[in-house]
Amino acid sequence: MLSTAIRSSQRIATKSTSLKSSSVTLISWNDFVVASTSPLPRTTSTAAATSRFYTTTTPRTFRSSPANTMPLVPPTTHSGVPPDTRPVVISGPSGVGKGTLFKMLFAAHPDVFTLSVSHTTRSPRGGEADGVDYHFVSMADFESLIEQDAFVEHAKFGSNRYGTSKQTIADQTAKGRVVVLDIEMEGVKQIKNSGMDCRFVFVAPPAFEDLEKRLRGRGTETDESIEKRLAQAKLELEYAQTPGVHDRVIVNDDLAKAYQELEDYVYAPVA
Repeated sequence: MLSTAIRSSQRIATKSTSLKSSSVTLISWNDFVVASTSPLPRTTSTAAATSRFYTTTTPRTFRSSPANTMPLVPPTTHSGVPPDTRPVVISGPSGVGKGTLFKMLFAAHPDVFTLSVSHTTRSPRGGEADGVDYHFVSMADFESLIEQDAFVEHAKFGSNRYGTSKQTIADQTAKGRVVVLDIEMEGVKQIKNSGMDCRFVFVAPPAFEDLEKRLRGRGTETDESIEKRLAQAKLELEYAQTPGVHDRVIVNDDLAKAYQELEDYVYAPVA
């Protein structure tokens, strides 16, 4: 089970595919590259994906991302609005690559899917824009929104608060967009308790050590911060094993395959 994954010595495989028209390459989930020139594999079942995450022991090799990579629109086997237009909640531990996957979905279907822009009390980081990356608000305004029951979910990390506005989801849905929510574990619990009808996808690493390698490889955080993220990741991976919590578990051991599984799921016929 989870302990098997944590003890596993497996490493993530790196696949490279050269693009004939440029020097861009596609590599694995650890490198967050969204380029591909070959047909993508079909989806696997939730049970199969979960089994692969907890039991795979094939040795793998990892290497860092080359400098000449850039995001491209992935190939797609679907078009138009999916049959099921309920919001899609995507969760998974920090560093697992869920952001890359839903950005690929947006790139392939720019007029169909949209990310729910969260509210936060933290200050903008370099390059972030209000209303695009987050709705940046004061602590007083955030707490006022909580009192108004304006959030479908909200949480506090360190000294900052984050929340998903009900109005944001309603506004985007009214425009005909399928809303994607990038939510952590506590947010998933709150959304489930809220009664909002959503689809829940969990993105898992092939092994816990691969997740740790990805976080440390970023070189942007202190050891203390990384340890906190890893401790939280263990809790999220344990929660993901709860029956019925997620509608689909995607093991991100190959970026192209993981993306195709996500796309196939969100375009699946209504059950």
